[in-house]
Amino acid sequence: MSQPTPTSDHDIEIRTYFVRDRNALVARGDFANIYVDYHLHAADYELRIDADAAEYAKRAVTAIALHCASRPRSERIAWTIHFQNPLMNVFAAGDNPDGSVIVNVFTDGVREAERNLFYSDTVRGREAPRRSVVDFDGADLFAAAERYYAHSEQRPARIFHFGDDDFVLVRAQPDCDLAWLDALDAAAIRTLDQSEELSLLERRNYRFACGCNQPRIMRALDSPYRHDPDGLFGGDEVIRIRCPRCGARHAITREAMEAFASGNPRTESSGQGPG
Repeated sequence: MSQPTPTSDHDIEIRTYFVRDRNALVARGDFANIYVDYHLHAADYELRIDADAAEYAKRAVTAIALHCASRPRSERIAWTIHFQNPLMNVFAAGDNPDGSVIVNVFTDGVREAERNLFYSDTVRGREAPRRSVVDFDGADLFAAAERYYAHSEQRPARIFHFGDDDFVLVRAQPDCDLAWLDALDAAAIRTLDQSEELSLLERRNYRFACGCNQPRIMRALDSPYRHDPDGLFGGDEVIRIRCPRCGARHAITREAMEAFASGNPRTESSGQGPG
């Protein structure tokens, strides 16, 4: 189970393996590049995320990337994980067709609930979206993901820290040796390729990217603009909107919105950026 290596300065590589005789799937990746790009993104857009929240973000983007690598290439997946203590919502999404992952943490204005909740939304190709919701205890994000696997996927999974920014997902397949899976620990993971027979299945590359841009933001604003353009802009010539997925700020001018609504979209170079 050799260490995955990135193919560019920003990509990470996740390798998946099949564990013979145990009927389990293993996904492994080194997330250093993803973490660097996440922190750069947060700095560029002045996202107010403290050190503890940033750790939750890193764990969320790790878990969803490993999950995506173990899923069909046609799937797009989004998780919203609500914690009561600390009170926050963690959003993470992975796009297999595009090879991208994104994460954001919300701590302001988060409503209290009766329990922690894990929401998963999955779209495969052109099929209708599928949603599942499970509750969980505690403040461990990996444990929350493992409960999602057990109760929604109905196939147990474990997530392990291999070392540094290197993480491993072990996921049950049909007829998995569940006693073996349950008994795994960090030491066993580090020697897995010596104690078990592994067959390489795939190599997939992922990068930290949202895909939000000015045209997509304007498409979302098209209906409210047509209904009440003055109400949308409030007398200003520019509105600034944060992407709900990644927190990036986009500046949309009234002139650009008018052109978009009239069917002659105009994209301005100043439309996206920290300003």
